[in-house]
Amino acid sequence: MDHRLREAIGDKSATIGVIGLGYVGLPLISAFVAAGFRCMGFDVDQKKVDSLNAGQSYIKHISSETVADWISNDHLEPTSDMARLSEADVLLICVPTPLSDSRDPDLSYVEGTARAIAKTLRPGQLVVLESTTYPTTTRDVLLPILLESGLKPGEDFFLVYSPEREDPGNPDYSAAGIPKVVGGLDKESSELAEALYSHAIVQVVPVSSPEIAEACKILENTYRAVNIALVNELKTLFDRLGIDIWEVVDAAKTKPFGFQPFYPGPGLGGHCIPIDPFYLTWLARKQGLATRFIELAGEVNSRMPEYVISRLADFLNEETKPIRGSKIALLGMAYKKDVDDPRESPSFELLDLLMKRGANVSYNDPHIASLPKMRHWDVPEMTSCELTPEYLAEQDCVLIATDHTAYDADFIVQHSKMVLDTRNATINVTEGREKIRKA
Repeated sequence: MDHRLREAIGDKSATIGVIGLGYVGLPLISAFVAAGFRCMGFDVDQKKVDSLNAGQSYIKHISSETVADWISNDHLEPTSDMARLSEADVLLICVPTPLSDSRDPDLSYVEGTARAIAKTLRPGQLVVLESTTYPTTTRDVLLPILLESGLKPGEDFFLVYSPEREDPGNPDYSAAGIPKVVGGLDKESSELAEALYSHAIVQVVPVSSPEIAEACKILENTYRAVNIALVNELKTLFDRLGIDIWEVVDAAKTKPFGFQPFYPGPGLGGHCIPIDPFYLTWLARKQGLATRFIELAGEVNSRMPEYVISRLADFLNEETKPIRGSKIALLGMAYKKDVDDPRESPSFELLDLLMKRGANVSYNDPHIASLPKMRHWDVPEMTSCELTPEYLAEQDCVLIATDHTAYDADFIVQHSKMVLDTRNATINVTEGREKIRKA
């Protein structure tokens, strides 16, 4: 089985099945199609499948023209029929791994996918988990379910963990251009995955086990979460001292060694950084250990939206206005600059906090035309307002939550009564700086 699959990967006759056609799955398909492979895309969301079959993309950095080309040339076959999983030689699992309401890992999507694979698993298939998770998931959660097929790992089928590494909105890094860490359950699995990804990814980094690869991903994102917490906490201190944290960081980053710049914001967003540290702390508790440093970072980052709202209240108070009844415009609902990805965006918590305090809230985001349903928020039906001089002038405060390139800071400040900047987007504005507040 190893020999046949190796040959199919080598001559690119292997069919690549990607399960989960979202912000990880579609870029991965793009990388493999560009490398000359035919792909099948699996998703339980029929709307996504129908959209792709119609040649329409729902992700900003994958164009509809690209998707239409995949479909017309039979490079991609999207389907919601999980009974067809056996048709793919390789199965790449790219499903969500969110947190539960109690901030414990929610692996229901991974487990459900594993059960679907187990029903159709055939000899000669390579299964790769790409979803972010805690160490031991591949071996202790995924493998036992796949074993229900009666097939043997390392002989009949092959199992690997290879964490996704996506940087949406960054034109310098596509899925194909970011090195890929690969950790197989056994030598044969690792070698097959290394051979596979080497066709489509700039560099493959093999490690000794799935646990190493899983821990690698957790380390990468926890590193960022902890350092962002540091600058967020310093921001709250420096604000009180009248010191600009962004200018401090820009000065510090001139040091050519021993310092990497991280920047504050209104909270953490995206699928990985707000979630991964809690996966690690959950795992530590199971081992009877406390990860106090990581938990503290999580606490600091999670309270930043509240801090922003408290600063807003202070600034409105200077104008003898309460939050209740004030018109507040949120600029940017995506979790980061120039993307259409709302996952875990702190803007939704800002929206929730403002509405609970009685504010009259509206929003603008050039990449999100209407607000999607969110797992943890009761999101009202809202559409993006046009950013006109009249709209800005009507607001008591314009709150910049995401610094999209499309935003003209001079224009925004010129036509607004007050601007609360959480991203240092107004740094180069010269006229009207008396209207600007930072948080």
